Amino acid sequence: MKLFRTLLFVPGSKPEWIAKSADYGADAVILDLEDSVPSQLKAEARSHVAAAIPALQKKGQRVYVRINHDGGPDEEDLKAVVLPELEGLVIPKLYGPEDVQKIHACLTQAERENGVEPGSVALIPTLETARSMLLAYEIACCERVVAIVAINAKNGDAARDIGYQWTPEGLETLYIRSKVVLAARAAGVHPLVGVWQDVHDLDGLRKSAQFQRQLGFDGELLLHPSNVPVVNQMYGLTEEQIRYYEQMIEAYEKAAREGKGAVLYQGEHIDLAHVQTARRMLELYKS
Repeated sequence: MKLFRTLLFVPGSKPEWIAKSADYGADAVILDLEDSVPSQLKAEARSHVAAAIPALQKKGQRVYVRINHDGGPDEEDLKAVVLPELEGLVIPKLYGPEDVQKIHACLTQAERENGVEPGSVALIPTLETARSMLLAYEIACCERVVAIVAINAKNGDAARDIGYQWTPEGLETLYIRSKVVLAARAAGVHPLVGVWQDVHDLDGLRKSAQFQRQLGFDGELLLHPSNVPVVNQMYGLTEEQIRYYEQMIEAYEKAAREGKGAVLYQGEHIDLAHVQTARRMLELYKS
């Protein structure tokens, strides 16, 4: 299973930043053609991104591209970036599953025209409207979708559309974020969240990421390279957690050999369900 702990945004209009993006340790980079790129630089950014995708993939870096989406996917974006080395597209500002279905059709055509294997390019919709949050499960169930993103940025599109007032504690978006986690899990895709805007407040980011993971998220969209190691750590396992899970498995397997279906481990009742969780956590996050 591919990790989605950290997805780092990089402006498509900054080729020097793009060239360095594989050095920061993010699970994936998102080369951005949307909000971070001024309108007069869109065409130039497409060229930079198209050239960078195979170069980054050759370095072992997974690559996504956030395209422009205004009532439908930008066709020029699709023509430029749908390449064999591209893992997927990040889709902003959609309203419902009908948008994803339209993107799927346009993407299938772009794959065909660009000689890319049909259906190989994944989709990550970012939920930035009230309607998309309401229809999170329906969006997550759409073809090609591998993750959905709960956007809870300060003063961003979601805040404006829903009307919440952002706080670092995040109580005002707790229901929204919980709903996205539940929808993603029910659909079998990754729940992601973003974005932490005070990029130099690493203590605040660490506290936020800890709570996001406790809530059930698999990872976060990030704006700055300095945030990557912090979030990777928060969504990983400490040595203490690794020992906890490994010893839990050992205790259970010993009990199973003795014909027991459950065991007390560090004072806790442990059975097969807990051991399956432990094995999954070790498989995903043990480095």
